[in-house]
Amino acid sequence: MQIKDTESTDWIRRYRPSPDSGVRLVCFPHAGGSATFFHPVAMSLSPVADVVALQYPGRQDRFREPCVTDLGVLADRLAEQITALSDKPTVLFGHSMGATLAFETAVRLEAAGANPPRAVVASGRRAPSVHHAEHVHERDDDGIIAELRSLDGTDSAVFGDEELLRLALPAIRGDYAAVESYTCPADRRLRCGITVLTGDSDPRTSLEEAAAWRNHTLGPFRLRVFSGGHFFLTGHRAAVDDLLAGQLHRARATGATVPGG
Repeated sequence: MQIKDTESTDWIRRYRPSPDSGVRLVCFPHAGGSATFFHPVAMSLSPVADVVALQYPGRQDRFREPCVTDLGVLADRLAEQITALSDKPTVLFGHSMGATLAFETAVRLEAAGANPPRAVVASGRRAPSVHHAEHVHERDDDGIIAELRSLDGTDSAVFGDEELLRLALPAIRGDYAAVESYTCPADRRLRCGITVLTGDSDPRTSLEEAAAWRNHTLGPFRLRVFSGGHFFLTGHRAAVDDLLAGQLHRARATGATVPGG
């Protein structure tokens, strides 16, 4: 069943529905993150675009649902949700774990051939085939909290509320299990272009690892470096929104693979 352009579902959230827009942006949250992270993006880019934020199981109003701890399985489910949307030129945008998920979802959409994405914007994440042996999901709760603090990506209000933090930890642990067990063949490539955004002091992604995304597209590639750490985009929101708006404009105008922003 097709999801109407005004609808939100368990997986699909629209904070400012734009049924008459001619292009769509699909947003993939980071590990432990939720659809609400992209509320400012929706406010900025609607009504020009249909901004869809994805809500994974295990968080906020879905916190009673088990997390999906296999990134490939999660990408399968997200591809099904996106396929159910109306046909519009579409750009996928993901941050951190969400960047990898956007890539894997794009792989599935291209394979299916139904409204494949015109571009992928990957933020704050090393290339899919660059693997680090990390075990954050195996740490105790204090160890996971220490990791979150080092990345400065969780709302300080959550850290100050013990109940909220304990509710969030299972989703965070599950997401880390998914991304830390993920591997990608070096020759897995998209036909659409990839634009990569990275922070120049990100402790989890070097500039070389960000540039390695070039190996995963047959289309145009661009790397954009911002000042800041892992969550650099919160300090450069206007510039990131402008870049996304450019991607969306080209996706709508060309009807073909678009160059990097």
